[in-house]
Amino acid sequence: MFDPIYIIKKPLVTEKATWEASRVIKKGRRQGESVNRYSFRVDIHANKPQIRVAIQNLYGVRVVKVSTQVRKGHTYRSRFGITNSGDWKKATVQLHADDKIEVF
Repeated sequence: MFDPIYIIKKPLVTEKATWEASRVIKKGRRQGESVNRYSFRVDIHANKPQIRVAIQNLYGVRVVKVSTQVRKGHTYRSRFGITNSGDWKKATVQLHADDKIEVF
């Protein structure tokens, strides 16, 4: 098993990730609860249980759910010819309602 600092590369601070971290549910039976989701760039070979344990160890929070996406690299031109940026993995973790991560 990997060390947690090698699994979690960096937190993704984007407009959507910031919105999901602070958004409150407005309708339904969970009305008033916060969504409490945070996004991270993780190692491409890490699986969901490893990501869950790494987040819990690094930040001291309780993880409820982990979702992952493999983001495909894009092709671009440089002066050396056509090349491709590497694929990377994005993990979105949902925390327990009482927990919070200070990313900023």
